[in-house]
Amino acid sequence: MTSKQTPYEARLRAVLDRDASASGFVYAVATTGIYCRPGCPSRAPNPENVRFFDTPAQAERAGYRPCKRCRPDDPAHRDMLSARVAAACRAIERALADDAPPPSLEDLAREAGLSPSHFQRLFKARTGITPKEYAQAVRDERVREALAEGQSVTEAIYAAGFGAPSRFYEHAGRTLGMPPAAYRRGGKGLAIRFATADCFLGLVLAGFTDLGVCAIEFGDSREDLVKALRKRFPEADLRDAQNELAPLLAEVAAFVRRPDQGLDLPLDIQGTAFQQRVWRELARIPAGETRTYTDVARALDAPGAVRAVAAACAANPLAVAIPCHRVLRKSGALAGYRWGLDRKRQLLEMEGKAE
Repeated sequence: MTSKQTPYEARLRAVLDRDASASGFVYAVATTGIYCRPGCPSRAPNPENVRFFDTPAQAERAGYRPCKRCRPDDPAHRDMLSARVAAACRAIERALADDAPPPSLEDLAREAGLSPSHFQRLFKARTGITPKEYAQAVRDERVREALAEGQSVTEAIYAAGFGAPSRFYEHAGRTLGMPPAAYRRGGKGLAIRFATADCFLGLVLAGFTDLGVCAIEFGDSREDLVKALRKRFPEADLRDAQNELAPLLAEVAAFVRRPDQGLDLPLDIQGTAFQQRVWRELARIPAGETRTYTDVARALDAPGAVRAVAAACAANPLAVAIPCHRVLRKSGALAGYRWGLDRKRQLLEMEGKAE
């Protein structure tokens, strides 16, 4: 388990990490006489010279003057920075809509009046991904829309701005969660075999495509679990394969009890670019340990994306295999869990015993 930080340690960590999502205080540097907001792009201060104040007014009464870069005395400045990121997103979208290359990082930064490195950090803090990843996500969405409208796969790929089909097919399974032709048919023809088994958390259902495990769900009844699977894959061909999959389900049930042993089955993970980044980071959390949503956002170099991290945890399709149960609130309290807080508590207690 992660140890709890004191309020001072939490504030200092936010300053050193340039956590733009941190709030409720400003910090001053004794050697410069300047105070800043968390997330200021200025050079990281020596911790020995840092002083904390709850408000800008307190810092100014103590003799410090506001930073000209982060403007801690201007409440509208933070909104202005967000507006610059939004403008960059619109610029990327317009370029791709005109079948032009997306603006470079240098061009976007110049338009925002910032250095490329500062703008890159700001963009990731606000969106959770880089401008390049955002452009990729826009292209992917254009492919999805074109396929849904009935265009051929090749037409959709070129219309979305991919220079060659091979560049799209390199990550088509990750983008669509299924082959492009199957996506074009609304998922029809995608076969998902499923089965259920008893585990210490009640019933567990696992769904399998030809690529691997696409769903692991907990529930109290088989009927409810099958309904949940149908809701997630409304156009797929769901096939009850209870007898055929019994050995694999036994492996999944054993994994739920001892996740530290690993799951020796391929995973078919479907999600957005940012969701998949979050899920990969969650998979790095060892059994018996926890992280906060803020910890995960910082690990992704996106400290301002705490809410987006929480949303990605909530969208997790693979219970335990993607261990979102190991993510807690900053206070250490249990946060929401798709399959219920009691199951989250039991999983953490089980992993604590197994440690």
